Amino acid sequence: MAAEVQDGVSLAVSTVIFALRSDGDDAGASLRVPLVRRIREPFQGRWALPGGPIGRRESLAEAARRSLLETTHLTPTYLEQLYAFGEADRAPGDRVVSIVYWALVRPDEADQAAGENVRWFAEGELPDLAFDHDRIIDYALRRLRTKLEYSRIAHAFLGETFTLAELRQVHEAVLQKQLDPANFRRQIESANAVVPTGGVRLGGRNRPPRLYRYNAGAGDPNATP
Repeated sequence: MAAEVQDGVSLAVSTVIFALRSDGDDAGASLRVPLVRRIREPFQGRWALPGGPIGRRESLAEAARRSLLETTHLTPTYLEQLYAFGEADRAPGDRVVSIVYWALVRPDEADQAAGENVRWFAEGELPDLAFDHDRIIDYALRRLRTKLEYSRIAHAFLGETFTLAELRQVHEAVLQKQLDPANFRRQIESANAVVPTGGVRLGGRNRPPRLYRYNAGAGDPNATP
């Protein structure tokens, strides 16, 4: 968590990234977080959120995107400022204030993650983290689950088109509970949140499921950018 020092306070950016990823078994996809193994003190060898210093001539978002690219090779479409963490004792030595962003990435975006010291972890099986990054991830999870209930943020995990089963899988992974498929379909369709594209998802053994897209004309004030 290297940082730019301003008047005795070090400033940095960190980013919590969420994606749905699978181990290739029948358990399905789960919510995962990429972490970076620290190669220097403090907390050398421990896992941490990707992040880095804020350049003097770049915006906070520019710093977040640059640090993600440098540490993980990720270039997420959805990136939003989450919170500022600046307790006096959150890091050894100088006081560090971290401007934290969160990013939601689709499977094809998540596949870009690379690096000798980069690894994806299930959000319920995180290792012992450096600094207060466990608390930061907990905060991001609470925000994600709350926002899922009233906005269309789930589409940031998916492509432009998706099946209702894929959309339900996002809700189940984030909320950590099983949802009744019939009830979920009724709720989504009654909310006029999605519309059929007329296409189907090919490649399965059973009847091809219908493809949907979000209804841009429904006027969701909390839609992701």
